[in-house]
Amino acid sequence: MKSSKKISCNIIIAVIFCAAYILFAIKPLQTEYQFKPEWKIDVTNPSLSSFSEEDTLLPFRLGQTLGYFTPEGKVTAFLTFPQKASISSDYYTFYNNNNTDCSFFTSRGQKVGKIEIPGFPMIDESRLFVFLPGGSSFVACDNEGKRKWEYGGAVPITAFDSSENAIVAGFADGNLCEFNLEGKLLQRFAPGGSDNPVILGAAVSKDGTYIATISGQNKQRFVLAKKDDAQTKIISHEFLNSNDTSQKLVKFNKEDTAVFYATENELGIADIESGTKSHLKIDGNALSIQQLENTIFLLTKKDNRYTVYIIEKFATLTGSFTFKADCAFILTHKDKLFIGKDSTISCISISKN
Repeated sequence: MKSSKKISCNIIIAVIFCAAYILFAIKPLQTEYQFKPEWKIDVTNPSLSSFSEEDTLLPFRLGQTLGYFTPEGKVTAFLTFPQKASISSDYYTFYNNNNTDCSFFTSRGQKVGKIEIPGFPMIDESRLFVFLPGGSSFVACDNEGKRKWEYGGAVPITAFDSSENAIVAGFADGNLCEFNLEGKLLQRFAPGGSDNPVILGAAVSKDGTYIATISGQNKQRFVLAKKDDAQTKIISHEFLNSNDTSQKLVKFNKEDTAVFYATENELGIADIESGTKSHLKIDGNALSIQQLENTIFLLTKKDNRYTVYIIEKFATLTGSFTFKADCAFILTHKDKLFIGKDSTISCISISKN
């Protein structure tokens, strides 16, 4: 009898344990990405399509060609250029190594103005800059190409970024300056911590509160700094396993809640609020980062092999794919990823199930 009761008790305990395990083990199924090819166009010699004022026009640059296309796959502008060019979703321009002036145009092909300043123009969305000969000074221009203000320096500029409210320039001597869009110097500081402190990459948040940099050799390091009234406080830093002197990709996400910083074969992600960092192994040098909601797409290059990495919630690598090309780009818009490769552009729609 005792043995029978003991067996019955064990059975009851086992049933309870199994029921509890099942209840606690039940979790909602994870959502999975669905990638659906939408279209592919050849931009070698495309037939140009008409467009309306309501159409969204997206920029592309492949080799010595550039232009604009719609999310539906219509090419609205296609131009070739012999030497150099700069293009954004708002404007484009062409220039050469001995540039003294250049006209610039809207994405719809209308001439906006002429920049009559010798140097190398750079278009960042709707912001216009000219880097002056010698490489240590730059001019900010208005939307007609006229000189607004100028920073004149004696040390070569080695990193540069702009946002909706601020501009940051890093220099070969390890110093970094932040300006507002009217040219007022907001802060100047040196990340330091290395034998050779050269600034290799820099990014500024939309409101200008945060600056992130990669700098130096012999203990190359990442620094995240916050502007606090007249002072600059380093709120996060990390020494990196890299001494490569090439320019580095540093970029804030759209919400300014995280910053990405890349060295050869590694991508770092710093959460601004918590101060935590994550690291992902990548193959090659990071070229571009694009964002769709909480998903990041990273384009890297090694030799003639490009890789696109898919990073969810800014720290989890969920997939990647590789292709060979002489030139490539990635771009996102709404729920679509666009991939440029040599002479073609492909569209992939992205959904979660």
